[in-house]
Amino acid sequence: MAKISYLEAIRQALDVALEKDAQTMILGEDVGKKGGVFGVTAGLQEKYGVYRVLDTALAEANLVGVAIGAALMGKRPIAEIQCAEYILPATNQIMSAAAKIRYRSNNDWQAPLTIRAPFGGGIHGALYHSQSIESVFT
Repeated sequence: MAKISYLEAIRQALDVALEKDAQTMILGEDVGKKGGVFGVTAGLQEKYGVYRVLDTALAEANLVGVAIGAALMGKRPIAEIQCAEYILPATNQIMSAAAKIRYRSNNDWQAPLTIRAPFGGGIHGALYHSQSIESVFT
């Protein structure tokens, strides 16, 4: 078996997800033209188009809100937050909307989405790019 990097494994998995399901989309800051902050989505916008690999504004609460809306309309969004600590402005959307919509709607609505948010040290990101805040969501 060929050895590949962790980032390449993620890119290949995203490629397969986009290929297998026309409802799958990736959205986030710089995921299109620039290929994501770590290059994970490189080439995917060219392959699948701007409506399926969508660059968004640098506004995490809006990004997650759009992903939730897309999920409610039948899409399978994969929202990419550049670094995990930037997810904090979107916690209301995640905890109050995405996580509870099924219960609040008596199972009439679902918001199936994936949020990717790299975390931890090793990238030389200093104080705003290295925090491991995943315990907030457990």
